[in-house]
This record gives sequence, structure tokens and C-alpha cells, in this order.
Amino acid sequence: MTGPRSVMVPVMDHEIHVTEWGNSTNPPLVLSHAMARTGRDFDELARALSDGYFVLCPDMIGRGLSSWSANPEAEYSIEYYAGISADLMDVYGLDAVSWLGTSMGGLIGMRLASGRDADRIKQLVVNDIGPEVPKTSIDRILSYVGDLPRFAGFNAGEKWLRGAYHPFGPADDEFWQRMARTSLRRTSSGALTLHYDPAITIQFSASADELQSWSRWEQITSPTHVLRGVSSDMLTAEIAARMCVSGPEPKLTEFAGCGHAPSLSRPEDIRIIREILSGRQS
Repeated sequence: MTGPRSVMVPVMDHEIHVTEWGNSTNPPLVLSHAMARTGRDFDELARALSDGYFVLCPDMIGRGLSSWSANPEAEYSIEYYAGISADLMDVYGLDAVSWLGTSMGGLIGMRLASGRDADRIKQLVVNDIGPEVPKTSIDRILSYVGDLPRFAGFNAGEKWLRGAYHPFGPADDEFWQRMARTSLRRTSSGALTLHYDPAITIQFSASADELQSWSRWEQITSPTHVLRGVSSDMLTAEIAARMCVSGPEPKLTEFAGCGHAPSLSRPEDIRIIREILSGRQS
């Protein structure tokens, strides 16, 4: 079966929701989502790649169907997320994986690839994030992530998502309808809101040092490729240029019509990712 299959995995006193795609005998590929998103953001990419990969799309704690933290200051951090990710690989019995991370997911991948689990990241694809996160980008994220909006229905939620995530790039109606179905949850009042714990923003203050990690970038030796939205305010052209001549010295692929961060959901996006993962694009 290609998926999706929804499973709950016990890791570090949490329940981690993972959407699985493809045959478990295929090479493993982890798709790691952005800060206020969920593993379901990769539905289109994961479905397409499930023909040759065992694709795992976890919801990090505080997001989607995974458990929320009772100690946000300690647990909503890149370091802790990396620990969860390594333990998740242990549960699945994976010695090494290909890792594609969008924004926060890219930071987690960089943390893993520069530390004690470096040998487990056999290939790293970083989507629109770097070892330096501009303050202006953080301020923009905080402007809409910190306070959960409320929606009377899915149509209103979909409209909000189209506006807030316009930088994902051009997408058809089916994409946004699917985004609404997988991004919204009911509150006790019956209204809809977004599928995350608003306390996740504490990482910007409690562990701000993790957002400036050039020293870690320099330690990465895994084959690495960087993706960037042409109009991104998160991965600026200057930061991307520095990344390409330091650390793993990755190649860079830019996506026109996108800011932060390319959704990687369109047929042409998927073709590019398939080529990068297979080594046909260097």
C-alpha cells in the first residue's frame, strides 16, 4: 500500500503521530514540516515518492495529532525535536535516512547531521531555512502564529490559509482544500482553529541560540542540497550564498513564484525533488 497510514508512536513520553507512505522495505525518507505545520503538508510529495521510498511524515510534538508538551520551555526546542527524531528512527529500526526538512524541519535535520546522529543522515535536503534566521522573519511568524485564529467553518479556514501561506507558491484549489482538512481542528466551542499548541513560539525566546548555528553548519558532511523560494525573507540570497561555500557546500535550487517556503507539491516541484534524492541533480 502507498498510504497514507496513520500511526501513533510512543517516543520520549510523547505520542508522535506519523503518516506513513509506501512499502517499509523501500529506502526510508523523512519529511519534516515547518514550525506551525504538520506532516500532512507533504501529502502530494509523499504520495508521489512512495513508489520508491518508505516515507515518514511525523507531526512534531505540539502539532497535528501528536501530544502537546507540559514543559514547553524545555521541550519546544530544536535540540529536543532532534532527540525525538532520533528516537523515532530507533523505533522504526532505521540506521540511516534521507531527510527533507522545511523551515523548522530543516533546522532539525541540520542539528541531526551535525551531532552524534550525523551518520544517520545519509542525505539532507533543506527547504528554505539556513543556519541564520533573520529577526524580521521571526517577527513575521510571531505576528500570526502566537494567537490562534478561530473560524466558523472550513471555508473560512481555507481562506485564511490561502492568505497566510500565499508564499508557499501557486497551487490549485484541491491543494488548499486538502490543507484546510489537515490543518484545522475543532475547539470545545465547536469552532475551528489551527492544529498546533500556541506555546510552540517559546522556542524563539527560550532557545534563541539554536537559530544562529553556523558552527553546526560547518560540521555537516552529509550530501546536502538547499532549496529556496526566490522571494523568501527567511532564507535570504545572502545567507544562501554563504551556505553554498561553507559546511557541506551544497548545491542550490530556487523556486520562482515562492517565498517562505516552497510547498513542493506541484508536479514540477516533485520532479525536481525526485532528481535531487536520486542524485541525478547535483
